[in-house]
Amino acid sequence: MVLILLGPPGVGKGTQGALLCEERDWTRIATGDLLRAARREESELGRKAQEYMDAGNLVPDELIVAMVRERLEALPDDAGVVFDGFPRTLAQAEALERVLEETGRALDGVLLFEAPDEVLVRRISGRRHAPGSGRVYNVHFDPPETDGVCDETGEPLVHRSDDRPETVRHRLEVYRSSTAPLVQHYEEGPVPLVRIDGDRDMKSVKRSMLHAVEHLESDG
Repeated sequence: MVLILLGPPGVGKGTQGALLCEERDWTRIATGDLLRAARREESELGRKAQEYMDAGNLVPDELIVAMVRERLEALPDDAGVVFDGFPRTLAQAEALERVLEETGRALDGVLLFEAPDEVLVRRISGRRHAPGSGRVYNVHFDPPETDGVCDETGEPLVHRSDDRPETVRHRLEVYRSSTAPLVQHYEEGPVPLVRIDGDRDMKSVKRSMLHAVEHLESDG
């Protein structure tokens, strides 16, 4: 199968995508991972992407799509693929459809994870990072044993600027404006779009996701 996972920041689609790929032995494709791998391997695409990032610019769609194509071409023809957070715009969706067709694949479904904005703001703004250990805590759901201090290293925890409530609300606004046309595109198209309630515990969301995937498989 080829699936796309969509959803706003903090809704848990990255976690659920990883769980789905682990459960089914599928390949997860996320553009952030592709960029990091291309830079690490110092590929031609990676060097080009690095030039844009060094200049403080967004990596253009055509480079991102080229990386996606390269990754797909390296997979077996029958590999299951889950796109996590890509495409983000209508232009990227149209480019992805062309790449899938050219690599002998077709999109089977879109899973849209949803939750109220205030839930997402609470989830993201509660994050605290330990720079040394890399561990991420959440003051609401997974707090450290001692407030403000990493359990593993004893270092002070950091509240990143992009995790502050006002920044999170802006990120959600940007997401809505860029993704609304994309959701409409899939709702009006031939590929099923399934909405999943992300305002529940991880296990409940996973059950709904797997049920949706099984339904898509049986329909296919």
